[in-house]
Amino acid sequence: MLAIPILNARQSDGLAALDNLRRRLTPQGEIISPQSRALTERVFGEPLSPRAVVQRICDDVRERGDAALEYYSVELDRYDLARHGLRVPVNELAAAHAAVNPRLLQVVRRIRDRIAAYQSAILHHDVVVNAPWGARLTHRYRPLARAGLCVPGGAAAYPSTVLMTAVPAQAAGVSSLAVVAPPTPFGAFNRELLATCHELGITEVYRIGGAQGVAALAYGTATVPAVDKIVGPGNQFVALAKKYVYGQVAIDSIAGPSEVVVIADRSVPAAWVAADLIAQAEHSPASALLLTWDDQLVADVHRELEHQLATLVRSDLTRSSLEEYSALVRVQDPDQAVQLTDEIAPEHLHIQCRDADGLANRIRNAGATFVGPFSPVAVGDYAAGPSHVLPTGGTARWAAGLSSNDFLRSSSLLELEQSGLEAIAEDVTMLAEVEGLTGHAQSVTCRVGTAQPPGGSRQPPGG
Repeated sequence: MLAIPILNARQSDGLAALDNLRRRLTPQGEIISPQSRALTERVFGEPLSPRAVVQRICDDVRERGDAALEYYSVELDRYDLARHGLRVPVNELAAAHAAVNPRLLQVVRRIRDRIAAYQSAILHHDVVVNAPWGARLTHRYRPLARAGLCVPGGAAAYPSTVLMTAVPAQAAGVSSLAVVAPPTPFGAFNRELLATCHELGITEVYRIGGAQGVAALAYGTATVPAVDKIVGPGNQFVALAKKYVYGQVAIDSIAGPSEVVVIADRSVPAAWVAADLIAQAEHSPASALLLTWDDQLVADVHRELEHQLATLVRSDLTRSSLEEYSALVRVQDPDQAVQLTDEIAPEHLHIQCRDADGLANRIRNAGATFVGPFSPVAVGDYAAGPSHVLPTGGTARWAAGLSSNDFLRSSSLLELEQSGLEAIAEDVTMLAEVEGLTGHAQSVTCRVGTAQPPGGSRQPPGG
């Protein structure tokens, strides 16, 4: 029998249990499996924490470049980079593209077009303000020159992550993209993943994963040119490595395990609700929470979960996620469901109940919200248009999902005519003198009341 927790948030002990459950899956990076601990001791000679492992690897890659990548590839991934190569040859990408199922390529093209249409529509555009006091003030956007895309490849292959990271970058105008994926059958040796890269015009794919892949992108090596920003999901070590190199490069987020909150009542079949919980839990580890004020739905969903797990390919892993990190939660009413959701700030939120639109408008904190019974989270994961790279672990209170705008750098341009400078000269000099920066004040006052500088007048701003 599935031992998923059933919590009563109408009582204080149920709320406390829910709070404890939420804290179990966080991107803090101090939980390590026995297998990872044993590997750490073998490679480093001592039981280091994940943070210490990441620091060692990143510092070593920064100092020794390709030599460090070769060392960690052998020690951690059992792959000989020196012998077999770090970068996937372009002809290998083309061969994968030629050999893959043509129907998959058709799907990739349709999804690419949907993502590109959405990401282009939301793209920031330059704004020019012609100020009446005599200035042209511009806020402009320029794409980053180069971005690195992390694609997982441990337990499953993720061509979808290539699409959800590369296409937003391309929509923004990023001209150079580099993919890093571990040297595994689900990673940089996966035909579908390589074919997707080729279809999108990506020619740089490197057979490195983990912290060493992040470090290579951040610091650059003889083989891997450094990037301006690193995006994409990964395991605990990838997340901690992105945090460690931030400041050397930009990153999208420090993501933890995947999560969903489903708000539902009996206006939808229990089988659908159970399927939505399972779809998230099969990432494993992952968290799937049902919030409902309908006691009968809790019993029905519990029964459906057991029934659907019996035929699921990843049944054991999914069952583990449901039992360890998930719950069916009885709430008092829709108001409490809204309150708890805002406190949880989930990565994914699926609202499928009466007045779903009304509840969606009341909830502030969610990475991506799916409204109505025909909007399962999987459509966002794979095909709709917004990226599936989303904030986790409660960070949706302040963070947003990846989009084309994350690959833009904004800057301001200021152009004043003489009358404009004279109009604000007193304001500038007063503040400068209060702060004791008289040089700032002098740079303004020396221009006030003077003739045009040598070389003649310019076209006035806005003219």
